[in-house]
Amino acid sequence: MTQEEKILAGKVFDPVSPELVAIKRKAHNMCVDYGMTHEDEAEKRRAMLEDVLGGIGENARIQGPVFFNYGCHTTIGNNFFANYNFTVQDDAPVTIGDRVNIGPNVTITTPFHPLIAEERIGFEVDGIYYNHPCYAKPVVIEDGVWIGAGVTICGGVTIGQGAVIGAGSVVTRDIPANTVAVGVPCKVMRPITEQDRMKNHPELL
Repeated sequence: MTQEEKILAGKVFDPVSPELVAIKRKAHNMCVDYGMTHEDEAEKRRAMLEDVLGGIGENARIQGPVFFNYGCHTTIGNNFFANYNFTVQDDAPVTIGDRVNIGPNVTITTPFHPLIAEERIGFEVDGIYYNHPCYAKPVVIEDGVWIGAGVTICGGVTIGQGAVIGAGSVVTRDIPANTVAVGVPCKVMRPITEQDRMKNHPELL
C-alpha cells in the first residue's frame, strides 16, 4: 500500500514520507498565499480552494487565514462559512455538509499518535519499522451545523444535522442531530425545539 492508501484505510502511516510531504506542501503553500489575499478577491480565493480541496460547494466562503494539512482530504458543501483561523488537520477525510457555519479559531484534527513515548519516534513489529507513526480517523459534520468559536473537533467524530456546538468545546465523541452540546469534553445539554425559533424571542428582534 502507498502511504496515502494507508491513511485512507485507517492504518499507521509515515507522515514524513516524500509522497505525503509533497501533498502537504501544496496545501501549506496555498494556505500562505490565501492569507495574503484581500476579502474582495473572491474569485481568486475560490480558485485557490478548488485547486487544493477534495471538493467545495457553491457559495462557500472562508474568511482566512486558513490552514489545511492535506486539503485534498477535505470536502465542503454549499453555503458554507468559516471565520478566522479555521484549521483542518485533514490526514483522514473531513466531510462537511451544506449550510455549516464555523466560528473563529476552530480546529478539526484527525490524526493520532502512539501513547508510548518512544513509539512516537518509531517502532518495529514483525520486522517492519514504522517511522514517525500516525494513524487518523475521519470527521463528518452534517448539514446545518453551527460550531462556535474556539471549538476543537477530534478524529472519529460525527456531528449530526442541525447540531450546535458551544464555544470552547472539545468534541471527542459523536453528537446527535438537533441538539445543543457544550463543554470539555463536549456533552449534549438539550434538544433544539420549536421554542428556539426567533419569533419566540421578541427581546432579540
